[in-house]
Amino acid sequence: MPWRWYSLTPIAIGLAEGLGLDSRPLLVAVMMGASASFATPIGYQTNTMVYASGNYRFTDFLKLGVPMNLIVGLATCTAIAVLMPFSK
Repeated sequence: MPWRWYSLTPIAIGLAEGLGLDSRPLLVAVMMGASASFATPIGYQTNTMVYASGNYRFTDFLKLGVPMNLIVGLATCTAIAVLMPFSK
């Protein structure tokens, strides 16, 4: 079976249980990471449709997508730390 993002869910749960933490914050991080596909035109179906019809280049997605991935990642980590306690 090829590696998929949903393969990280049992790892996140096992890691949380092993550390004695609540698994929900780690699962939210996995969920957000799986949905943040801004940096490539093949990351999501809509990106591919826009890529083909808009005559974009691969580097166009990198120029805007990498900063967006970083912003979403930082916002997710901040929101998880503020809104979701790791203790059970």
